[in-house]
Amino acid sequence: MIVLQATQDRLLAALQSVAGIVERRHTLPVLANVLIHHAGAATQLTTSDLEIQIRTTADLGGDDGQFATTVGARKLIDILRTLPADQKVTLESAGGRLLLKAGKSRFTLQTLPAEDFPLVQESPTFGPAFSVPQKVLKALLGQVSFAMAVQDIRYYLNGILFVAEGRQLTLVATDGHRLALASAALDVDVPKQEVILPRKTVLELQRLLSDQDGAIEMRFAANQAKFSFGGMEFVTKLVEGKFPDYNRVIPRAHRNVIVLGRAPLLASLQRAAIMTSDKFKGVRLHLEPGLLQVAANNADQEEAVDELDIEYSGDVIDIGFNVSYLIEALANMGQDLVRIELQDGNSSALVTIPDDDRFKYVVMPMRI
Repeated sequence: MIVLQATQDRLLAALQSVAGIVERRHTLPVLANVLIHHAGAATQLTTSDLEIQIRTTADLGGDDGQFATTVGARKLIDILRTLPADQKVTLESAGGRLLLKAGKSRFTLQTLPAEDFPLVQESPTFGPAFSVPQKVLKALLGQVSFAMAVQDIRYYLNGILFVAEGRQLTLVATDGHRLALASAALDVDVPKQEVILPRKTVLELQRLLSDQDGAIEMRFAANQAKFSFGGMEFVTKLVEGKFPDYNRVIPRAHRNVIVLGRAPLLASLQRAAIMTSDKFKGVRLHLEPGLLQVAANNADQEEAVDELDIEYSGDVIDIGFNVSYLIEALANMGQDLVRIELQDGNSSALVTIPDDDRFKYVVMPMRI
């Protein structure tokens, strides 16, 4: 039976859309495979790592009738990558194996039974569905994902908090030293729902989401989240635990405010960062009326000092920060201007976009 027959570029695109979560080595060998389910004109490709399941449905040709098997995902992709984009590729079932034909090339591939593939049991208690354009969610993830913790013992920080309430979707990430928050409007009114998406899920979503207007539908349950977009279905387990009360972390009414160009500040910080070391990423910011000075030094007694003329008439402040935290925040903002609010040299700083309260970034100071 011909399981599917399509050009290399169409088949490769479909496979790559689901293969991001597949590990080459796994305790369950079948999890290194992609589940191919062919029925009529439609072919479903499904992958899983027991925590995340991704499925895409595409018209990839093939004979009428039903057929299901699993085959090594990475090996199949590696083969397809070596073929011309417009070459027709045929997958045939042959005696418990798959035969791939393309031009004058033939590959016989080992398979494992489809019934051995562990599909994720979807929760029966998903909340109401809501959606935003894909490009909106991709932008929100880009604005906060850099602040996620990496392998923190506080496992609930190794991901992003999604809060849907009323007509607003808010994403929050923190590693305990900084916090990023971004929000967007929803078209429908939804009851309050809070879930924590794992880091791997976040990174995979960022890979798959496009910059198009097409919608992504979201549904949350107590232990799962489900995303549907562009012919794809994405189901993931959630991080259990209580996310910190982010509203308490966000400073209120800091009396010293600077508004300046984002790009000049980012460039100044990047210059100063050259003089920091891998072990110590500290920079000193000296603020006085009309002037912002950025300085850094290292163990070799080298020093960088950079000055920016600014409109400022507040207190004289000396404060230290991890320069990477500031650079990452500014690099993930696309606006021309940035607003920084400070209380003194020992309090956290609030970075926002002028006249836009949908993005907030809080960074703790460090001793220098």
